Amino acid sequence: MRLICMFDLPSETKREQREYRTFRKHLIENGFVMLQYSIYYRSLPNRSALKKYETILKAKLPKVGNIRLLYVSETQFEDMILLAGSRSRQEEVVGIKRLVVI
Repeated sequence: MRLICMFDLPSETKREQREYRTFRKHLIENGFVMLQYSIYYRSLPNRSALKKYETILKAKLPKVGNIRLLYVSETQFEDMILLAGSRSRQEEVVGIKRLVVI
């Protein structure tokens, strides 16, 4: 399964910029990979792991903004249609594999 985190955070003031950077850094530290700007995902083995990361992210929420989580199966994620651009190297290398040693 994949946990997709989509967020829209304000970044007008210094405080908002700091909160944005902190939240994004928190995503990366917890194994999330950028799919596109403000959309990150992480592969997880089951729903209990999804709930664990949901709890982890809830602990570091910024004071303002819009953050959404979406659970999708590997099949749904792989069936995503790419209309413009190309898949990232990360998507091509990892795909649906659980562990990749490079």
